[in-house]
Amino acid sequence: MSATIVLSQLSWSTPSGQQLLSNLDLSFGAERTGLVGRNGVGKTTLLRLIAGELRPQSGSVAVNGRLAVLRQGLRPAEGETVGDLFGVAGELAVLARAERGEASVDELAAIDWTLEARVAAALARVGLDAAPSTELTTLSGGQVTRAGLAAMIFAEPDFLLLDEPTNNLDRAGRAAVIELLDGWRAGAIVVSHDRELLDTMDAIVELTALGAARYGGNWSHFRERKSIELEAARHDLADAERRVAEVEKQALATAERQARRDNFGRRKRARADLPGILLGTLKGRAEETGGANARLADRRRQDALENAAEARERIEVLQPFSVVLPPTGLAAGKTVLAVEDVTAGYEPGRPVLRGLSFAIVGPERVAVVGPNGSGKTTLLAVLTGKVRPSAGTARTMTDFALLDQTVSLLDPSASIRENFRRLNATADENACRASLARFMFRADAALQIVSTLSGGQRLRAGLACVLGGPRPPPLLILDEPTNHLDLDSIEAVEAGLHAYDGALLVVSHDEAFLEAIGITRRIELKIEESIPADR
Repeated sequence: MSATIVLSQLSWSTPSGQQLLSNLDLSFGAERTGLVGRNGVGKTTLLRLIAGELRPQSGSVAVNGRLAVLRQGLRPAEGETVGDLFGVAGELAVLARAERGEASVDELAAIDWTLEARVAAALARVGLDAAPSTELTTLSGGQVTRAGLAAMIFAEPDFLLLDEPTNNLDRAGRAAVIELLDGWRAGAIVVSHDRELLDTMDAIVELTALGAARYGGNWSHFRERKSIELEAARHDLADAERRVAEVEKQALATAERQARRDNFGRRKRARADLPGILLGTLKGRAEETGGANARLADRRRQDALENAAEARERIEVLQPFSVVLPPTGLAAGKTVLAVEDVTAGYEPGRPVLRGLSFAIVGPERVAVVGPNGSGKTTLLAVLTGKVRPSAGTARTMTDFALLDQTVSLLDPSASIRENFRRLNATADENACRASLARFMFRADAALQIVSTLSGGQRLRAGLACVLGGPRPPPLLILDEPTNHLDLDSIEAVEAGLHAYDGALLVVSHDEAFLEAIGITRRIELKIEESIPADR
């Protein structure tokens, strides 16, 4: 029988009673499925239900096949090795004893002489150069993630369950994961916001508060389908609005006809020599007819308005975020940043950057790229004055704003509105509310406390406060802006940056994001070379 995962009428709520999943019916086979949806909608919870770590409150999960699970943020124990992660540390120890001539006869009979080669091959598939004896605590977070992936494929499962596998990986690590999944021919369910990775999928399942919808094909095909749905929703809205207008027109015409009949009846009754009881009956019938017509018109009007509201809601869900920003006034020939022969690091005598030089002139869009450990974060610390270079100079020659991964320029104890007014002291309340509304913080949404926001909301709030003022800063510096964001939030950030006409300096491993925001040049940092190549 083929390996399958079948979810039937699956429901689950948080301990506080919040319903995350309701009556889901899904099935997965030997294909790669990308699981997408907004942060907090239940993607990780669904993986944990499939893995058996959580029990459904109702419904069932039927798994036919072997699972291997990679969770976000693996936390190695002290002394844990790569071999422990693979589950073969004991067998490798026996091999080592056999090579020293110390193994027993029984141990020699049970030895798998291909084990070391198979472990090495699995590590090579994810681009990790590490021995099985390497302690995981000596590796970076990205390297631990790669080791976890290697251990998964070494076990040859029927299904991979991956939760944001490319988070915190540098470009080489992301490429290794993408290549691995591109060649994976068993089943895989992948929670990810990485569009390059999602483009290797065979199907996309979108999880929303309303349930789950499956789309055949990869991420690009999914976006095409969503565009078609958006056009259909716009067509439905136009039809619904026409129907509202028609119902209003019909109701008015009916009321006018009834008014004419009533007037005619009153004149006729005034002239006619009819008994009083008959006159009362005729009047009552006229009033009943008028009341019935009014109730019918109200029902039709309500139905039409509800249809229009539903169509409008669908458009709001499907409509890509867009924004218009005030100009920065940055001149094309102005130098906004200059780095000259900078050497810097956190420990004396051990520089991370050495002899780095580059400049940004006018509204250039420059990406700082390179493997983890090559000095990208150090460079931003130098540019923002947090680290002093041991040699050379780094100057910013205009106002700038830094949006780091925690958006630390925002006061977490204050509301979005309060942060905006603090950062844009000259803006009045109307300008504040209008600017926040452009970034989808309308009405009471602008009063949310920053500490309660998701990562995507917080970054969007940071962009609103920095770029939504009367004069945005001519230089914006971003540090891994797409880490931990859902796809809707990434697209909102891209729309905001697309509307920004100042200079950008962006640290990111996300190639799809860099392409979407129109990067024009790259500063590539390398661990093995002191001086990076500027191309």
